[in-house]
Amino acid sequence: MAEPAGKRKRINAYIVFILIFVGFGSMTYGYTASIIGTTLGQPSFIEYFALETRSNGTDLISSTNGLFQAGGVIGTLMLPWVSDRWGRKWGIAVSAFLALISGAVLAGSTDIAEFLVFRFIAGAGAFMALAAVPIWMNEVVPVHFRGGLVDIHAVCLIFGYTVQGWVGLGFYFWDGGENTWRPPLGLQCAWPFILLCGLYWIPESPRWLVMKDRMDEAQAILNKLHSDPSDPENTEARAEFYQIRKQIAIDRTLGSSWLTIMRKPSYRKRAFLAMGTTFIIQCSGVLVVNNYGPTLYKNLGFSPVKQLLYPAAWLTFALGLNAMAIWTVDLFPRQKYMAFGVLGCMLTLVVEAALVAEFVPSDNESALQAAVAMFFIYQVFYSFCLDGTQFSYLGELFPTHLRAKGIALGVAMISLTNIVWLQAAPTAFKNVGWKFYLVFIIASAIGGVVMWFYFPDTKGLPLEEIAAIFGDTDDVAVYRREIDIHGNIIEDHH
Repeated sequence: MAEPAGKRKRINAYIVFILIFVGFGSMTYGYTASIIGTTLGQPSFIEYFALETRSNGTDLISSTNGLFQAGGVIGTLMLPWVSDRWGRKWGIAVSAFLALISGAVLAGSTDIAEFLVFRFIAGAGAFMALAAVPIWMNEVVPVHFRGGLVDIHAVCLIFGYTVQGWVGLGFYFWDGGENTWRPPLGLQCAWPFILLCGLYWIPESPRWLVMKDRMDEAQAILNKLHSDPSDPENTEARAEFYQIRKQIAIDRTLGSSWLTIMRKPSYRKRAFLAMGTTFIIQCSGVLVVNNYGPTLYKNLGFSPVKQLLYPAAWLTFALGLNAMAIWTVDLFPRQKYMAFGVLGCMLTLVVEAALVAEFVPSDNESALQAAVAMFFIYQVFYSFCLDGTQFSYLGELFPTHLRAKGIALGVAMISLTNIVWLQAAPTAFKNVGWKFYLVFIIASAIGGVVMWFYFPDTKGLPLEEIAAIFGDTDDVAVYRREIDIHGNIIEDHH
């Protein structure tokens, strides 16, 4: 259906509000994933569990990160069963419940084994939220601003990271005795609790409702979500619903199992693209820079306060950049936008590695400040081009009946890659120093080039038409341009 010349589409305030509210799930991930840095930095935690005097104390500390990521892999791969069977909202609810329970038990732990078990559960809940929120968001936002609206997910998860950063700095100055480490962990419960309290009033994904033959409910929700003041007859939303309904009728005839994804070439390609996207982005080294920020600034010779202050400021800077990225992500081809970000991160790490190799340790204050500045410049590329874009891209790669599985694959790859990088980082920085940056530099250079030239662009396409760019033209029920609306009559020319 052709759009009238000069007509500018608008976003209604209701959809922005519910996206921000569901962002408490994104915030749950951000806070839960990063709070362990504050916890391990608290002498009271180390003393309470006698981690300095145990023969396996170092291994136990590493396990707090390793088990969290392992829980992320398993929890994320279990998510599609919930999201496809019970609804996208239930996927968010289960992840929030796991984060709430694990946060409460972690804050009240009296035994290190208990703490480790619930770190695993916290990982499952956090990474389930990381996947469940964009599954829902991709399916409720309008096509013309999909990347920007899904980027709210990244803004909220970075807000979680940022809150944790300042909480960590604040509790550095508070002496609560042997229990100083507990309140920051307990705060983890706040975000999923708020989300669970209001989730009942959040609408279900209209695409999932159509899959379950709840047509009237789906159309009412879609009309409300995509109502446009400049389109009083809601023709765009009506055309979209018509396309969704016809597309899901075809999708029901297609396989939806994990085995089908591996067997069908076009589905297999999408799965590799999803896993490749998140793997390449994680190879930019972002989580190592974030989780080991205090260690990196310690290696640069800064005081303990600055070791906490700089990461908190770095995350605050990232929060502002992510918010600004909402307005830029839909202006460029998806794959080139992400590739530019990956290559930009790579170039900043090249300069960072050179500075560290040449001036650390030294008393050259200007060089050390330049090394700090490179971390902030790195964040410009990551926040603008990668942080949120990857989640809209994951959602766009897959049809509705496979979207939960596809996004879960991509997010599981995040946690799987993190297991490798985070476990290796402490030993690598200790033994090879600046040379560890070369791993990220080489991997992201190759990944950025591959992404630029070989990944498809999905920007601006209705989710129901993505199959065509993978060669599955017979699986597309109707294209939006073929739909005409005349009063109460809808017809297509497919």
